[in-house]
Amino acid sequence: MPMSVRTRTAPPSPPGPPGPSGPSSPSGPSALSAAAGAARRVPALWLALLAAPVAASANAPVLVLPDMAGSLGVPVASAAWLVTVHAWAMAVGTPLMAGLLRRRGLGPTLRLSTVLLIAGTAALAAAPWLPLAVAGRAAQAAGGAGLVTAAMSLAGSVRRMGVISAGFGTMGAVGPLLGATLTHTVSWRLSLAVGVLALSALPAVLRRADLSAPPAGAPFDGRGAALLAVAATALVLVPRHPLPAAGAAAAAAVLLALHVRSRPAGFVPAALLRAPAFVISAVLACALATSYFALLFTVPQLLRERTGWTSATVGAGQLAALLAGSALSMVLAAAAGRMSRPRVLAVLITLGALAPLTAAAAPWAPLLLLAAALAVLATSTGQATLAVHATAAAPAAQRPAALGLFSLCYQLGGAFGPAVAAAVALGG
Repeated sequence: MPMSVRTRTAPPSPPGPPGPSGPSSPSGPSALSAAAGAARRVPALWLALLAAPVAASANAPVLVLPDMAGSLGVPVASAAWLVTVHAWAMAVGTPLMAGLLRRRGLGPTLRLSTVLLIAGTAALAAAPWLPLAVAGRAAQAAGGAGLVTAAMSLAGSVRRMGVISAGFGTMGAVGPLLGATLTHTVSWRLSLAVGVLALSALPAVLRRADLSAPPAGAPFDGRGAALLAVAATALVLVPRHPLPAAGAAAAAAVLLALHVRSRPAGFVPAALLRAPAFVISAVLACALATSYFALLFTVPQLLRERTGWTSATVGAGQLAALLAGSALSMVLAAAAGRMSRPRVLAVLITLGALAPLTAAAAPWAPLLLLAAALAVLATSTGQATLAVHATAAAPAAQRPAALGLFSLCYQLGGAFGPAVAAAVALGG
């Protein structure tokens, strides 16, 4: 990977497209990143390739946990930590990588992400026991979080963000089948290595993106970062250890709130927490992600119970539904760029509510598959549009922090969803 790429300074961003109240200002969605108005932006397909393999890697273990457990000589419940730790490292790593992007720029963020991804994948490939495999999985996920954060920071518009989120949804949909195929033909270790495909996009990104360092800012807020990491860790562990994890999360949240009051421009900017557009976008993204990941596990079980389909038929039907929903999300995200924010929120809330209601009431397979398609349509479109809304609500210097905190909320939905499925639909 070439590291001596010449940096270039992006020209000032032009005004964005007209909105409901006239042309957008430089702080609007068109200014999501400093490079959004550059003459040679990174093509959206390269950004999708930089981010999407992380989703396939995250979902690859879903169908092969018994194979992984047998290879490592541990119970299946213990092997499930390889799934939990990936969700944790993505949740915690995303705001930390966004903080690095904010302070050091795109180049160091991409380099550290690459090192973590390669080192984690190598550890997984060679790990003879579970603890080393878990450590490798955590490093792999942290590197993936950096790549996803970098890709989203370079999007610059709802339409380009829609391409990224659609790619993320598509690769997430094929992840379980891809993981099972690679496991049964080669090894489960190879199925967890698909995330390295993201590195094939690095040369194009490094050639076209603005790699110049941002201006020096305030000293790094280590206490704020640590408190946020503790709170996120506790929230991820709530499904496994509800009472102690919820108590730890509440305590960390109180300490973090006190810290934000004393340092309002720190790692968690107070201005973001006071911005309704940011808070609404982040909370809705978490809710949509929770619903999607819950249905990802619930719909196959409901299909087996209500239709008598075989596992192969269920898998093929759900894959087709998820791919269709991911493709439609690109169309809806492009249309959302021309809609007012209240209308976008209304569409997302409607789609997000229809998905679980349809799954709960549907007696026929087509309606259950429709529920899966609606879920991925809502969450992929929401990730694209709400990320732009969330970052547009922040001052220019705080947009990386806004993107990191928004993505943290989305990743928490990915941790909560399977627990909701187990508790409500699967009787776990």
